[in-house]
Amino acid sequence: MTAMALTRAESRRGALFIALTATLWGTVGIVTRTLYTISAANPLSVAFFRLALAAPVLLVATWLTLGPQGLRASGRDLWVMLGIGATMALYQVTYFAAIARLGVAVAVLVAICTCPVMVALLAVPLLKERLSRRVLTAMVLALGGTALLVGGGPGLGAGQGRTLEGVLLALGAGLSYALVTIGSRALAGRYHPLQPISIGFTAGSLMLLPFALAGGLVLNYPPVGWILLLHLGLIPTALGYVLFLRGLRTTSATTASILTLLEPLTSTGLAWMLFGERLGPLGIGGAALLLGAMLILFRGER
Repeated sequence: MTAMALTRAESRRGALFIALTATLWGTVGIVTRTLYTISAANPLSVAFFRLALAAPVLLVATWLTLGPQGLRASGRDLWVMLGIGATMALYQVTYFAAIARLGVAVAVLVAICTCPVMVALLAVPLLKERLSRRVLTAMVLALGGTALLVGGGPGLGAGQGRTLEGVLLALGAGLSYALVTIGSRALAGRYHPLQPISIGFTAGSLMLLPFALAGGLVLNYPPVGWILLLHLGLIPTALGYVLFLRGLRTTSATTASILTLLEPLTSTGLAWMLFGERLGPLGIGGAALLLGAMLILFRGER
């Protein structure tokens, strides 16, 4: 096999890994809503178990890949990794709380599709990147899309206060994950990608534990509930991030970003099939604007 053919094969394999990861991530909202249906689970409990079950697997993967030095970080970088853990924990709680209030489709679309816009905006003061016309256009589309999506989303008749609270939580989830991305980007030149994620997930689970205990850590689940929690921690989280990082080795950032659009599309499709969540005309228009904002950012990447 020639070097060019080998490169193409590796690139296709990397793209497949990322597409599979995005599809796995798309099951998180459905699993979470199912847990709310079959048990007394709350956002803090689900968030804690997701990180706590994923952290050991990621730590082992880091150890096997990099050895003992893979679990070490120096001075300021360690604080950045702890910050990644704190914002990752906040992301879990706000994301799962938004799902409880808005349903899967709206919560996922608002949280996931506004995140790249927030990353682009935060990169200006934090990473000294330039605020371009492309970023401003994406921001306007994302804001308009969120407004339309909320107006035309399914299952939002429980009261304006609950809907507004859910939207704010979903936006908080997008902001939290944007901070995770910024922190990871700041460390990218000095550490293997597994290191900040492994240390961050471990720290995040430890940070969440006292809050989960204070808020009522739910331990009573039916057998299928524990299976769903194991799926949440091991498949879309631990395995998903390992596959994603493996795919990034041979896939461009732009291609990877576009492939991750499968996450909100998978979540929305599953929510429609399993829970009957259907977007109205305004909601469809809002989803299109949000996806368009993402594509504008991704096409502009170098």
